[in-house]
Amino acid sequence: MAPTTTTDRTTTRRDALRPSVLPGLGLTAAGVALAVLGHRLVPSIGVLTWAVLLGAVVANLDLVPLAARPGLRLAVQRLLRIGVVLLGLSLSLTAIAALGVPIIVLVVLTLVSTLALTWWLGLRLGVGPARSLLIATGFAICGASAVAGMERTADADEDDVATAITMVTLYGTAAMIALPLLQAPLGLSDRQLGIWAGASIHEVGQVVAAAGPAGTTAVALAVVVKLTRVLLLAPVVAAVSTARRARRGPVASTPRPPLVPAFVLGFLGCVLLRTTGLVPAVVLDVAGTLQTAALAAALFALGTGVHVGRLLHSGGRALALGLASTLVVTTVSLVGVVTIG
Repeated sequence: MAPTTTTDRTTTRRDALRPSVLPGLGLTAAGVALAVLGHRLVPSIGVLTWAVLLGAVVANLDLVPLAARPGLRLAVQRLLRIGVVLLGLSLSLTAIAALGVPIIVLVVLTLVSTLALTWWLGLRLGVGPARSLLIATGFAICGASAVAGMERTADADEDDVATAITMVTLYGTAAMIALPLLQAPLGLSDRQLGIWAGASIHEVGQVVAAAGPAGTTAVALAVVVKLTRVLLLAPVVAAVSTARRARRGPVASTPRPPLVPAFVLGFLGCVLLRTTGLVPAVVLDVAGTLQTAALAAALFALGTGVHVGRLLHSGGRALALGLASTLVVTTVSLVGVVTIG
């Protein structure tokens, strides 16, 4: 019998200590299934919103076992990025160009003003640089997907990410309900409501629900406007990363994150692939299903890190920042919509 080497003993010890991800992935799968069921019962609330809410409910009822943590962490780290990459297949440059210059300018101005003002106000409120940047990115661009895209550039931790996701879910849901109710008092046409929803609400599902009362044409326009914001994720991440590098200067001992994360580049690659028109419809349908499943799993896992007591105790400033950011993005986009006509 061959003697046991030090390397063998180290490997065996490491394997024995390596936690199983199966309990967490099993809990995540159950959460996604319940989110899909919730969406079917209440279609106005999207699968992704259901996923975050259910994750938070499970966590606050203290139903998350310690053994599930490794699997939940894996879902957050891997599946959120996979979902962002696949999101690129839902957007083509041709559809964006069809919007016309005025609407594209409106989207850009709304995004830049929301990002800058939210980030600045977050620093003034003492929310913290990383958390302020994540909240600003989520509200200005595309909710959870944008938070994931900016996470590494912002040097954020899990609490920062969970708080930002909670804010975009909470206020995005509120905007989803409020915008259709404001259409008549503000005298907006169905087309204007669609543009307003796409330019101001965070998640695609929330945009669809908000524009739905205005009809299918408004929904289609709202989704294209919303996805135009999504496309701007990559240049925003690159711009912020460049600015932070320039401010820090050369630091030889500290490895710096890439200018644009690999999964954001993957997202751009999928956009270009969709623009070619070479991807069969059946592949797009499958990719759309996988994208929703991946994002829902990641958001459920993130939701399990949201504890209401802790949020109310230490997250009052984040709640105030989310409210302010909501007012900025909805007001700026509304002014633009009314101006365009």
